This record gives sequence, C-alpha cells and structure tokens, in this order.
Amino acid sequence: MNHHIPLLAAAALLSLSACSKSEPEVVGGPADPMAEQVANAGPIELPPAVKASKQYRCKDNSLIFVDFLSDDKTANLRLEKNGTPTKLVAAEAGGALKAEGGYEVSGSGSPVTITVPGKGAQSCKA
Repeated sequence: MNHHIPLLAAAALLSLSACSKSEPEVVGGPADPMAEQVANAGPIELPPAVKASKQYRCKDNSLIFVDFLSDDKTANLRLEKNGTPTKLVAAEAGGALKAEGGYEVSGSGSPVTITVPGKGAQSCKA
C-alpha cells in the first residue's frame, strides 16, 4: 500500500503541470453612456437630517407633529402621527417656516405659534 503513495503524488503533479499559467482575459462591456456627465457632475449634497421631533398640544386641544431638520431652515409638519408630512421652509435659519396653503410654524422650542389651513394662528406647547 505504501508504494502507491509516491505513484499517486507523481500523477497529481503531472496533471497540475498541464494547467495554463497565463492570466485570464478580462473583457469589458459597452462604454458607460453617462461617464462624461458623471465626471463633470458637481458635489452631491445630502438632505438634512432630523434634528428634533416634537409633538405639540395646541390651544384647541389638537396635536401637531413637527420634525425640525438640521439645516435650521426646513421642517416637516404632520397633522396626524403617521400622516403625510408638509415640508415647511424658512428664508433664513431661525425664521418662520412656511408652506403653500397657509401652513406656518414660528419658533422651534416651546411654545411655538402654528398656523394650519382652516384654523387661525394658535399657541402650541411641546
């Protein structure tokens, strides 16, 4: 039995010597049609993150949910906890946040003044 081991080793080495040692050929696909646009694109700016999420109780006993974003010029207002957000934007950081349709939030702490369509401006506390 022991005399078969050198014979098997020699057979294995002979079979491995038949392998090609050349590098594999890499074939590329078609040229990227947007390569020039991507190369000339400007820097990408990520959207602002949520800085603070606050729930406000207003004078009419309604709840309003506001997510203040880290750029200090944007917020998302929701009239229901899982409702569709309305994007509010301020002209400058710290200014009143407004959206079309009559939405407005003045302030970012507690209390704030919130205006929504169908209701006048009212004081709300977090």
